Amino acid sequence: MTKITLFSQIISKLDRNIFNKLVQEKQTDKHQKGYNSWTHLVSMLFCQFAKSQSIRDISNGLRSATGNLNHLGIIKAPSKSSVSYQNKHRDWTLFQEYYYGLLSHLSAQSGFKQTKFRIKSKIFLLNSSTISLCLCLFDWARYKTAKGAVKMHTLLDYDGNLPAYVNITNGKTADNKGAYDVPLLKGSVIVADRFYNDFPLLNV
Repeated sequence: MTKITLFSQIISKLDRNIFNKLVQEKQTDKHQKGYNSWTHLVSMLFCQFAKSQSIRDISNGLRSATGNLNHLGIIKAPSKSSVSYQNKHRDWTLFQEYYYGLLSHLSAQSGFKQTKFRIKSKIFLLNSSTISLCLCLFDWARYKTAKGAVKMHTLLDYDGNLPAYVNITNGKTADNKGAYDVPLLKGSVIVADRFYNDFPLLNV
């Protein structure tokens, strides 16, 4: 179970003004029945960080932190039926547009010290990570005889230290083969390790 204190610190980095503006535009809190869009977002993020395996885990997990819910900006933990209903009926584009709005907002506030290059072209970093999965839960993600995994190919924007594109493949996909599905900006400089050494790829 994720620590609520750490989780609340993560939630505090989310810009509520951007989110509230989108909620107003899309009217996603109309007929909310006590489970508003912000609570929905927090619940789904909790699901990811706590590695919840069911709707019951989300509801019970947040309910166990009743005294700390105000730090998350929600009044009470949602019921299982509320989570299930809104997952099916609330406009999912709200969260998609919030992601891009937040991406733009955080990129502008990046405080990371970067080495300045004389290269004028846009710089991207390309790498992959293998994410282990339990085969008894994700039987489609067979990687080895007794192991499951997927591979996440990430194109990182050097200027903002934020992902520009993420492509998830099966765990057996070689780094250089997975790179073919990553859209590369014409005229940009791509920094990658030797696992991306693929001469046909250089012509893409």
